[in-house]
Amino acid sequence: MTKTPPGRLLALAQLSNSVGDGAYYTTSALYFTQVVGLAPARVGLGLTVGWAVGSLAGVPLGRLADRRGARGTAVLLALATGLAVAAFTVVRGFVPFVLVACGYAAAQSGLAAARQALLAGLVPAGERTGLLARLQSTLNAGLAVGAGLGGLALHAGTREAYAAVFVVDAVSFLVCALLLAGLPRVAPVVVRPRGSGLGVLRDRPYAVVALLNTVLLLRMPLLSLVLPLWITERTGAPAWLVSALFVLNTAVVTVFQVRAARGVTGLDSATRAVRRAGWVMCAACAVFALSAGASAWVAAGVLVVGAVLQVIAEMGQSAGSWQLSFDLAPADRVGEYQGLFGTGVTVARTLGPLVLTWLLVEWGTPGWLLLGAVMVAASYAMGPAARGAAAGRAPEGVRRPVPVN
Repeated sequence: MTKTPPGRLLALAQLSNSVGDGAYYTTSALYFTQVVGLAPARVGLGLTVGWAVGSLAGVPLGRLADRRGARGTAVLLALATGLAVAAFTVVRGFVPFVLVACGYAAAQSGLAAARQALLAGLVPAGERTGLLARLQSTLNAGLAVGAGLGGLALHAGTREAYAAVFVVDAVSFLVCALLLAGLPRVAPVVVRPRGSGLGVLRDRPYAVVALLNTVLLLRMPLLSLVLPLWITERTGAPAWLVSALFVLNTAVVTVFQVRAARGVTGLDSATRAVRRAGWVMCAACAVFALSAGASAWVAAGVLVVGAVLQVIAEMGQSAGSWQLSFDLAPADRVGEYQGLFGTGVTVARTLGPLVLTWLLVEWGTPGWLLLGAVMVAASYAMGPAARGAAAGRAPEGVRRPVPVN
């Protein structure tokens, strides 16, 4: 009997939990406010606290994956995420909500790091970025399907419909855990003491690369928060364009992310991809700024052009950062290093809405131009930072994790 290739199982696991997440992201805000009865400000505060805890949990949980085995850790964290989602259905107050949100975010952050360590142990170095591109395409397709399911729940508008979404999300992580359990086991590695409990945080060159990546990830809240506010408050474009831009972004990533990552094979090509993405993102910011005060259809056309530029930048930056995050991590500590690199996503989700709302919606055109300049500066700084991190790496002398049955 032919075994399912690891890449296919990883993609199926990605598809499973992304469908659940798409439904969750679409309905969670209204569930917490209309069903649980929390004030919107309290929901925002609770989720911010949760993701802050999640960002701190990524490194130790990634280190656990390195030392105890990536597959087993990933399976346990997928189950923990599903349990946290299910717990949201019985939350009836602010404090329990915050506690469950912390558990959910910590499990999600740790799962991301453990899956990256699992991928590193199962897939040769030259194939990782290509596989990650396929997984990103799968993620976007799953989110789109999940968003459709969430839309059905929003249309129904009942407690039962919302609860069904959370049950679907919880089950999706159970299926994810079962699929991950079917992968070959990656043997844990013996990590030599490095003279401090700080671990990856002592690797300052890698931390600088992770920090620059976090700056580039500040683009993440644009589609979900900033552009909806910008469109309704600063342009004459119709409100339904918000949904159209989201669908456009999802479809382009699903179809073209693999192609965008095809030429990224090493440090040099990765830094070039990030640098190009910085310029394209700068152009997108300038185009978005041009939509201010324009008539409805002119603004809509300009915003579509900006969204196309943004998604091109997103795909290039993603491909480059994936390559850098693996190439600059020691082979015996991939989970720990991915835990640090992955905090960029949680930091962008936590601070991005506050920073970008003030910078773009309040400042307007100058804010867009400043954001574009910051993106170019960070993308150009990535090259020297990555070369410094590569040059400063000492020979590890520890074998690469080998898949075993």
